[in-house]
Amino acid sequence: MSNDAEDAVLYQATSGGVAIITFNRPDRLNAWGPDIAAGFYAALDSADQDPDIRVIVLTGRGRGFCSGAYLGPPESARGYGAVMERASQTELSELVGERPPDFVTTLRKPVIAAINGACAGIGLTQALMCDVRFAAAGVKFAAVFARRGLIAEFGISWILPRLTSWAVALDLLLSGRTFLAEEAAELGLVKEVVEPEELMQRTLQYADDIARNCSPASMAVIKRQIYGDATGGLTDATARAEALLREAMPRPDVVEGIVSFLQKRPPRFPSLTSSDG
Repeated sequence: MSNDAEDAVLYQATSGGVAIITFNRPDRLNAWGPDIAAGFYAALDSADQDPDIRVIVLTGRGRGFCSGAYLGPPESARGYGAVMERASQTELSELVGERPPDFVTTLRKPVIAAINGACAGIGLTQALMCDVRFAAAGVKFAAVFARRGLIAEFGISWILPRLTSWAVALDLLLSGRTFLAEEAAELGLVKEVVEPEELMQRTLQYADDIARNCSPASMAVIKRQIYGDATGGLTDATARAEALLREAMPRPDVVEGIVSFLQKRPPRFPSLTSSDG
């Protein structure tokens, strides 16, 4: 990973097993670019491969979570014709990174977004691909694609109606309107809205509770079930769940979960292995 990518995304591991990944381009409201993409996916790989990490928290530094794709400074508008001509001849992966936003859903560990500021375009898509979202009061959201002459990018047309409803998804995507964190919570896009100064404290409190009390192996399988079952029928989902339950029963996590409950103590679940999830 280049120094530019390392600087664009900060990585911190807490003693409680939480990895904090922070977009670090506050001067441009953490707008998405190759530098953030490279740093982000390198950080995710580090967190996923570290057995001491059980939960991942994603946030942004400054006034933005991720305000969309980086289109350059305002003065570059005069040269947009040439920029777009080059873009049309460029591989999409060079513009947005080596992996699509839905890669987050394939991780074995929970990913929780602490949305601290502007969240739009690909930034909104990335936030919705996280498993749980907290937001600071007053934060602005927007699925701005139609207002940029674009389409519903990178899986947002799949995830948005599943988190809300068909009608809400059409409203937000067709209008491209700005809406606040409070409405996002009402629509089911955000779990909680908290005061800005309390955002990380509340998000980490939630993440720490999961890291302490939930089986990493169980969470890995549950994530695979949730996203995998979204495209199948109920009968198939039930059959898969029964097979997964048979696989889970011999695991030490099940014994520890039951024994710790009966002994009224916090569980001591083992870390993920390469075969879990």
